[in-house]
Amino acid sequence: MKIIAVTNIKGGVGKTTTAVNLAYLSAASGHATVLWDLDPQGAATYTLRCEPSEGATARKLVTGKRGLPESLTFSGYEGLDVIPAHFSYRNFDVHLSATKKPTEQLLRMSRSLREKYDTLFMDCPPGISLLSENVLRAADAVIIPLLPTPLSVRMLAELSEFIRREGWTDMAVLPFFSMVDRRRLLHHELIESTRKQFHSILKTEIRYASEIERMSVRRAPLPAYSPGSDEGQWYADLWGEVARKTGMKAKH
Repeated sequence: MKIIAVTNIKGGVGKTTTAVNLAYLSAASGHATVLWDLDPQGAATYTLRCEPSEGATARKLVTGKRGLPESLTFSGYEGLDVIPAHFSYRNFDVHLSATKKPTEQLLRMSRSLREKYDTLFMDCPPGISLLSENVLRAADAVIIPLLPTPLSVRMLAELSEFIRREGWTDMAVLPFFSMVDRRRLLHHELIESTRKQFHSILKTEIRYASEIERMSVRRAPLPAYSPGSDEGQWYADLWGEVARKTGMKAKH
């Protein structure tokens, strides 16, 4: 099972939109996929019209009193299940810190999903925390939506340095530019200069578009209801790059 985290220290960068759309496209290409919404705000859970499982608290998951398979919900889309967010996830760090190996608990929990799923997507909350370190330790690939701003570039540099220090050489770090407006000179210049600095940045750019913002109103993955649109094609292209970088070929 491939574990793919969608994360960023900063909020409001298109993280949940990316996680929902790529998880849908993974399932549509034949991979049995599960999306774990780790953000207590539950945006991915809401977008996919799911509800939190009763009793699926962070404490019960961390202590092993409840397994992830017990928390699964069908998304309504073939091949895509969801582990909905729970408001108690805001205290994930508290419960993780009380364990013997606090940075390895998400990896342990995810093992119960391996027999059934090909791909696990994690939609992560913003910020730096014990939970985010757990995510990085568990992930085979990290997808990082970047706004074309100097602060986003700085964040990418700091994250890349952290991963280098930890020696996670087998992790695929896959940043891409999100909410791009190429008509703005700052966006154009910063994207070009950042691409020269970080060669791992994906070619696909997700531009700013009102149709993407409407996902939260439609409460559905954009490629599901508008696959022929420009926006739907952007995410299809992004998934194509991610699939190639992680060695995931379409099954149908």
